[in-house]
Amino acid sequence: MSKKRCVIYPKDVQIITGRSERYGHSLLGKIKVVNGKEPYQFVTLHEFAEFSGIPISQIESYIY
Repeated sequence: MSKKRCVIYPKDVQIITGRSERYGHSLLGKIKVVNGKEPYQFVTLHEFAEFSGIPISQIESYIY
């Protein structure tokens, strides 16, 4: 059985968008602010999909 992640990291954002890892840090920070999260909390794949407008199925193909 393979394990799936439910959180997204800046490196994942870099792979999905083709932008820099620094951009990934910045984007995840914006998503945390919009969702009212603390800096130490994680961003889920669903939150990223909702914010970016990218379908979750496409994001999952890059993550898994």
